[in-house]
Amino acid sequence: MDRSPWKVLLVDDEQQFVSTLAERLELRGIAARVAYNGDQALEAVEIEAPNIIVLDVIMPGMKGLEVLRHVKAKHPEVQVILLTGQGATRDGIEGMRLGAFDYMIKPLDIEALVEKMEEAYNVALQARTME
Repeated sequence: MDRSPWKVLLVDDEQQFVSTLAERLELRGIAARVAYNGDQALEAVEIEAPNIIVLDVIMPGMKGLEVLRHVKAKHPEVQVILLTGQGATRDGIEGMRLGAFDYMIKPLDIEALVEKMEEAYNVALQARTME
């Protein structure tokens, strides 16, 4: 699958983690922008709405679920994959209720994330063609 049209935004306050994740995705042909907090994420979405957001749930300041609410209110076609820590499954389930595409538990398996992103991209494409 050609991944060049994917518009991906990675949001996590752990800068080393998110930078490494962006590099690992780049090696797989997926270009991603990075935001380190909820405010930066919302700014990035307004500048160029992504197809997919990979969003950490636990961040200082604006939490991931709050970012999800804002994104889904203005851009319901954007597919959000939540990242939760061990034992934070409740946050993932709440996120699904709020419109997240899915959630994954850290530490991530990069291949599983790419597969999930491919599924999310296909849903995002369908949502855009229905507009």
